[in-house]
Amino acid sequence: MNNKIWLSSPHLTGEEQKYVKEAFETNWVAPLGPNVNGLEQDLSTYNKITACSALSSGTAAIHLALINLGITRGDEVLVSSFTFSATVNPICYQGATPIFVDSELDTWNMCPQLLEEAIEDRIKKGKKPKAILLVHLYGMPSKMDEIINIANQYQIPVIEDAAEALGATYKGKAMGTFGVMGVFSFNGNKIITTSGGGALVSHDKNYCDNAIFLATQARDQAPHYQHSHIGYNYRMSNIVAGIGRGQMEVLNDRVEARRNNYTYYRDALASIDNITFVEEPTGFYSNRWLTTILTDSFDTREKIRLALEADHIESRPLWKPMHLQPIFKQYPSYTNGTSEMLFKKGLCLPSGSNLTTVDLERVISGIKNVI
Repeated sequence: MNNKIWLSSPHLTGEEQKYVKEAFETNWVAPLGPNVNGLEQDLSTYNKITACSALSSGTAAIHLALINLGITRGDEVLVSSFTFSATVNPICYQGATPIFVDSELDTWNMCPQLLEEAIEDRIKKGKKPKAILLVHLYGMPSKMDEIINIANQYQIPVIEDAAEALGATYKGKAMGTFGVMGVFSFNGNKIITTSGGGALVSHDKNYCDNAIFLATQARDQAPHYQHSHIGYNYRMSNIVAGIGRGQMEVLNDRVEARRNNYTYYRDALASIDNITFVEEPTGFYSNRWLTTILTDSFDTREKIRLALEADHIESRPLWKPMHLQPIFKQYPSYTNGTSEMLFKKGLCLPSGSNLTTVDLERVISGIKNVI
């Protein structure tokens, strides 16, 4: 039996252990400590941004970002439909209403034209959206000039879900740094991992300071335990942050490896007419967290997926759009058919930075055998 090839497995170097070992030796195993502070500084420096709050997950970061903007029951938040449910769930935590916006074909991210149509329609219906929550899907930047211009025109703040886009840039600027707040994830399948964790970043230190306050159970400044706000247990631990510090040392290497995977797949499959790849528009730099292909039909996609599965190779259909999900189907959506088409015809290929050439060739052979 062939070894399992995973879609995106963790890739540790061993250097992470020095930070974890230091945490044990100094007894910094509590939720806070030098590794948390160090990781926050590492992320701030890498992304050229003012402030960072290390948290328990990217989902927690989105939740706190919404709270920072005062999103509450009855408010509306414009959000990418083509994403994972973790982007949308925190909107519902706050009792707000997600308003789904479909994708455009160049990047597969939120369509600026549909975004503006949605804003105008919501205003006509009597409720101006309180925020725009957009996603940089699979590490590909969104069309930020257009989206930020629209957001500024209507004075609606932007939160960037850059959970999949650490290391990606738009016109040389890091994803997660265009809006009022940005979100990263360090889940086990991300480009770097802390096993589980996330971060909130912002050019406004007040947002990150308030996130830290809320993430540590919103304890007031007092010698006793006093609380004037609802808080959460959302802070990253010092041990987990130690893993992240070691991973930050190799982040650029991980981006290069994933981009090389994409190039290898694209070149090897270039002669197959019914398989295409999403290219980078000028000024866009994707971290290629996952290499994705678009086939000519649902049947072709499924034949490839099942053939790879039979050879112990993990692949996955593209995200099922949120406006098609049973839990979210009752909410308003502004669609053009793009995300539904991508879901039916698209497939994520194994993309880990620890893949070997032998692994890549095995995936490619499995695809060619089907086509």
